[in-house]
Amino acid sequence: MYESKFEEDLYQLRRDKLKQIADLGQPSYPNSYAATTTVPEIWAAYDPITSEQFEADIAAGKKIEVSIAGRIMAIRVQGKAGFAQLQQSGRRLQIYVRKDDVGETAFAIYKLLDLGDHIGVRGHLFRTRTGELTIHVAELTFLTKAMLSLPDKYHGLEDTELRYRQRYVDLFMNTGNAPKAATAPGATTIPGTNTEPGTTTEPGAAYLAASSPDVGEAPQVQPEGPPNVREVFVKRAAILRALRTFFDSRGYLEVETPMMHSIAGGAAARPFTTHHNTLDMDLFLRIAPELYLKRLVVGGMDRVYEINRNFRNEGVSTQHNPEFTMLEFYQAYANYHDLMDLTEELVKFVAVEVNGTTICNFNGNEIDLGTWTKVSMREAIVRWWPDGFGPAPSLDTFDSAATLEEFLHGSLIYLQEHYPQISTPTSEVTGVDVEEHRLRRSLMILISTQLILLRGDLVSRFPKEFWQALGLPSPPPPRPASPQPLGKTIAGIFEAVAERHLIQPTIIYDFPLAVSPLSKQKPDEPDWVERFEFYIGGFEVGNAFSELNDPDEQRRRFDAQMAEKERGDDEAHGMDEDYVRALGYGLPPTGGEGIGIDRLTMILTGSRSIRDVILFPLMRPQAKAQQATAPEEDQTGK
Repeated sequence: MYESKFEEDLYQLRRDKLKQIADLGQPSYPNSYAATTTVPEIWAAYDPITSEQFEADIAAGKKIEVSIAGRIMAIRVQGKAGFAQLQQSGRRLQIYVRKDDVGETAFAIYKLLDLGDHIGVRGHLFRTRTGELTIHVAELTFLTKAMLSLPDKYHGLEDTELRYRQRYVDLFMNTGNAPKAATAPGATTIPGTNTEPGTTTEPGAAYLAASSPDVGEAPQVQPEGPPNVREVFVKRAAILRALRTFFDSRGYLEVETPMMHSIAGGAAARPFTTHHNTLDMDLFLRIAPELYLKRLVVGGMDRVYEINRNFRNEGVSTQHNPEFTMLEFYQAYANYHDLMDLTEELVKFVAVEVNGTTICNFNGNEIDLGTWTKVSMREAIVRWWPDGFGPAPSLDTFDSAATLEEFLHGSLIYLQEHYPQISTPTSEVTGVDVEEHRLRRSLMILISTQLILLRGDLVSRFPKEFWQALGLPSPPPPRPASPQPLGKTIAGIFEAVAERHLIQPTIIYDFPLAVSPLSKQKPDEPDWVERFEFYIGGFEVGNAFSELNDPDEQRRRFDAQMAEKERGDDEAHGMDEDYVRALGYGLPPTGGEGIGIDRLTMILTGSRSIRDVILFPLMRPQAKAQQATAPEEDQTGK
């Protein structure tokens, strides 16, 4: 439990204080406290300072009685008076405690309090000469002792990994209230009276020697504080409310589907496996609710949605957590064009509901969620083909494996001829932009990999220098199995060259059949399907398509996926006989979509890591300090 000898000694010191408080007649851990209001409610009623009714009441000598409870975040005592700040629901309020008002026993308890303790106070509101709203305490009740020391109040909980592991501390320390400076300019310091390191400067310090609150007060300092962690999760809750409002008002029914599946389906992902003892059968934690939701549409529930938890046994990164939240919805008699329009409406609605505007800031970019662009996958590759890799492809380039193979090979040769330093490791490159060099090498590796997967027998066509440029000592052996489908190669190239450019809201539509086993084919292009993904901030947020509703075609697609499994693809779909049977009863033309709630929350709160928007993200055990390098996996469902 204890992380150091200092912490163990401090714990014992506070245990002794808890006993002294009990000896003064206060229960060690009371069951409740009857407060009449909350700190946020007081600020809402009496802030700003110009509250006319409040000032009139004060002028008339009327006392506004209140009773609140909260955690002590700053405390000072000198002589027979003291100041403290109570925090509740992320807001702080100053209290003034005087021995003559609360009595000798309560003041003795006050002197035994530490940062982090919970207390309840009753008294009346007043403003100090500097305008600080304060409670003049008449009665003080001890509620809970914090047995562990709080982090330095001026820096909060700064260690990023520790913030995620100890979210309970992160939430009450990083509220945007505490100043960041080690010593607040202009504040008064009274040494020798605190029991915690780094707590010598408190509000109201110059006020403490006075017997009445009519004298001066130390200036209130408000430098830039730490991020407001609580506000992120308040907004997350608001996002969920807005989503439900949007769908409920359009006649959708919120449903719940199983989280344990006998067949892992509905997405291309590796599942977590568990075992049911009574039935003696393996089960999979849900990777997506798709196949169950479409069963409901077969059953006549024409508009359904689910806000669900999914689990994928994959990597951890700034955009991925193995357990994540997703919205998935289905609408009968609609197709992917209908969902494109609905998606724009949805994101705009949620942004305005949560932030009051469609403008947000993410990773240093100002993003307008009210302005959208639509581009096909093939057009996106053409538009964002990287500089230095030769001429961009044309749409015809993607017609066959042979034309794409020829183009990719030519592009890589062009790069080697026109950028000879490509074989130089980034750490040794000179005379060029290092970031640009790193990007070119990364893109070259990604494109080369797609070419090799497309045609494994092409390995012998590349010179030794080519493999050296990739950082490989010798050419790898040709792929022993059959080449991957053309569509998978096209999708891989899109991810390599285009995704990073999709900062503003962008819909990428028309995907290869090979990567879309549940999507309906385009009538005029059977190798392509009616599917789109939308991107914001450089990553995918949602995925949608016109649903495949032909049971015979669905069976053929599942068979193809089973063949992929045999080739070693552990993310391929398994055969779901019951789902094929459900389609046999008739799924009407349907559009379906999945949206990653965590990623949408990142965008709307300006959070750079998915761990910043998940209260308790999955963490590597502390004993394993080395961070894992994880691939970027799809977590937007479908």
